[in-house]
Amino acid sequence: MTTSSPHFKILQDIARDLSGDVNFPTCMDAAILVRNTLRDPYANLTRVVQVIGVEPLISSKLLKLANSVAFNPSGQTVSELSTAINRLGFEAVRTTSLAVAMDQMLKSRNLTAFDDISRNAWEHSLRVAAIARVLARRIGRINPDEAMLAGLVHDIGIFYLLYRATEYPEYRENPSAIIELICGWHEGIGESLLHILGLPDRITDAVRDHDSLQNVENPCSVRDVLYFANLLAGWDADWLPAPVDEQEAAIRAADRDRYADLVAEAEEDIAELRSALSV
Repeated sequence: MTTSSPHFKILQDIARDLSGDVNFPTCMDAAILVRNTLRDPYANLTRVVQVIGVEPLISSKLLKLANSVAFNPSGQTVSELSTAINRLGFEAVRTTSLAVAMDQMLKSRNLTAFDDISRNAWEHSLRVAAIARVLARRIGRINPDEAMLAGLVHDIGIFYLLYRATEYPEYRENPSAIIELICGWHEGIGESLLHILGLPDRITDAVRDHDSLQNVENPCSVRDVLYFANLLAGWDADWLPAPVDEQEAAIRAADRDRYADLVAEAEEDIAELRSALSV
């Protein structure tokens, strides 16, 4: 990238942030605190409940998710946060806290200039997350909650780029410039953000090049599951430029067909996840 690139200034500023104190929106603070608490090997349920309990939005989402069909097939309603966390497990708590933060970032007034892109990206993320969870369950060798987390955060780079782009007048009324910025940089920046957030390497590895064509005979990792879930959810094709290479498009279509029946199976999970994590 040269200094004449229209994206030089924002990418230079972001690179500086990523090497120091990341300029996260304030709604991410709670999610980071939850993640740091759950990374503590000495953290017990009481401590986790204390940390989450001071964030009513995250608490309410966890209770709602714990009582959803996906996590409560018996229909036994829970009202205590500790019981909900026990039912969901720490991995789902991590996922939910990040999802709530991303949802709140989406609703920020700062992103109104990019409303269509941000809402499409969030809807796509929800679909990828739900499909990844269903696919992981079918395969049986991958943690479904971890697959769902990868799906939810795989486009976090887009949200961060949109959040930062609001500070630069050249992007506010230039949809083609912001799309070009996203296409070129959201994967790499997303991977860096997830490293900073402390997500496991298998998640960040999955996010890296998730939009790139991959040769997967038998899915056996979170990365493989994310690739197929991204395809089945639409591969961002409704709002980002589709591949122009006919051979690549044909391979993607064939990969999508391998698990096409899974999309209908995942619709209930998609609706549950959307309901649980959105206001």
